[in-house]
Amino acid sequence: MALDFNTVPSRRGTNSYKWSVGADELPMWVADMDLPTAPEILKAVSAKAATGIFGYEMIPDEYALAIGSWWDSRYGLNIDPQWVCFADGVVPAVSSLIRTFSQPGDGVLIQPPVYNCFADTIKECGRRVVTSDLPYDMATHQYGIDLGDLEEKLANDHVTMMLVCNPNNPTGQVWSVEELSRIADLARQYGVVVLSDEIHCDITAPGVTYTPFAHVDPDVIWLNSPSKSFNIPGLQSAAVIVRDPAIRDRVTASLHRDGISQPGSFAAVATIAAYTQSADWCDAMREHVWANRARLETYVGEYLPQLHVVPSQATYLAWIDCEGLTGDAGVFAEFLRESAGLVVNPGSLYSDNAGGFIRLNLACSTSMLDDGLERLAAGVQGR
Repeated sequence: MALDFNTVPSRRGTNSYKWSVGADELPMWVADMDLPTAPEILKAVSAKAATGIFGYEMIPDEYALAIGSWWDSRYGLNIDPQWVCFADGVVPAVSSLIRTFSQPGDGVLIQPPVYNCFADTIKECGRRVVTSDLPYDMATHQYGIDLGDLEEKLANDHVTMMLVCNPNNPTGQVWSVEELSRIADLARQYGVVVLSDEIHCDITAPGVTYTPFAHVDPDVIWLNSPSKSFNIPGLQSAAVIVRDPAIRDRVTASLHRDGISQPGSFAAVATIAAYTQSADWCDAMREHVWANRARLETYVGEYLPQLHVVPSQATYLAWIDCEGLTGDAGVFAEFLRESAGLVVNPGSLYSDNAGGFIRLNLACSTSMLDDGLERLAAGVQGR
């Protein structure tokens, strides 16, 4: 079946968080897609809705089997169904696990720029945010890991947990086997529990395959969800995958304690349809997103030399260096919204050291992207 990613229903007036903007504004900020969800998922959800009853749900055996089949076929990971624990979202699971595997006042390490909910959740749990910033090479426009700084923080700042974002949001960096192995070695050396958020793993550039953290440390606590890969964040389905039975017992108790282990009516059926019937949709979506990324890079290169699109290996999010235009991209983001109606995320949301960047969502139709590019140009020219 041919998939059409350029005919998209309007989301205005649908209680969409992303589209809770002004009538003349274009939202290219929140990380959900303005693309139609996979047809097989729509069929599965429609069939479930047609039963006419929405009672309490159980997770069927097919749920973990579907997840295991996906990871085996895509990434060569053999997942025992018993390792899979259901949660109704990655962020609620991270919050629950922080409170289970650390104590108030402990340090929890992150590597900014990184998903802003990490720092927010750590603070809300009464833990300290410890940062080991990802160094940015101005010449190559690439990010890396400062392993020396990382070891110093793990060794000396009473860090008991570390949150890894693989691939990284917002930079799109896919961490290498060597980088992940070194993180795993340091975590073991200093007795640090690692939570690896791999929610963007399926959305990689053509020819690029990410390395699951579980390849270098089989006992990592590993979080994933079909929400980004298949555009179903509103169906609230996530998995915490844990090989070690003693750790898994603590994870299961944690998720149950916090009331996030009960699935909604559509979570399991949508996940099963995603992982068993929607691979072609996922692959086609990636091609569309990377065509949009190429379109963005070409446009910026030709018309907006003050900006630079940071090379990305993953995610449908563009990380744009605005240092050639302004040192305060937060002010620029506000100006973009006020003057051109373009809503983007300022880099300061993800790190104190990313004030010169903005994040722009590329998971949209070509026409929406072109509208966004014109608004971006108007904002740059109006500065």
